[in-house]
Amino acid sequence: MDVKAAIAAERREVAAMLEKLPPALWDEPTLCAGWRVREVAAHMSLGFRYSLPRMAFELVKARGNMNRMTDRCARRDAAALSEAELVNALRDNADHPWKPPVGGLAAALGHDVVHGLDITVALGLGRRVPQDRVRLLLSQVTPKTLKFFGADLAGVELRATDLDWSFGTGSPLTGDAQSLLLLAYGRKLPPGHLQALSVRLL
Repeated sequence: MDVKAAIAAERREVAAMLEKLPPALWDEPTLCAGWRVREVAAHMSLGFRYSLPRMAFELVKARGNMNRMTDRCARRDAAALSEAELVNALRDNADHPWKPPVGGLAAALGHDVVHGLDITVALGLGRRVPQDRVRLLLSQVTPKTLKFFGADLAGVELRATDLDWSFGTGSPLTGDAQSLLLLAYGRKLPPGHLQALSVRLL
């Protein structure tokens, strides 16, 4: 697939979804612990709005802790920018070449897809990410990526119900592919998204 085109499409689709949100929903919690919709939107556009020197400066201020830096920037920018400005920052940069420090284009797509789902799943909006995007991201799941995102899936086999995909060994944990993707990215899902023999993950 054309990953650059998929990234651009994902950003435009998430921007269109955000544009239609009632103002009150911007302050609702998401699957990103501690972040409301506006913090997630601010974080999604961080790489477009900050130059490399400013990013480096913010990282130094955070004493080299990337998570601390992104959390502080997301909260500050969410308070400073309007909903329209956050939407435009995402839509106007659909073709921006930003990528995370590691992982290349697939990681950039994963960043946009998962953060979009952080919002839509938490709000119960029912958005379905196109399967080719989800399939590509699931193909990138490894024990190393699970560890990076803090996903403890030892002794569990993930089985997608809508794609021919599985991962791991152990007690079966089934769900639609995008729910399993969120699980692999360390998210805690609302009830009803997964079916498992292992109650540890429910």
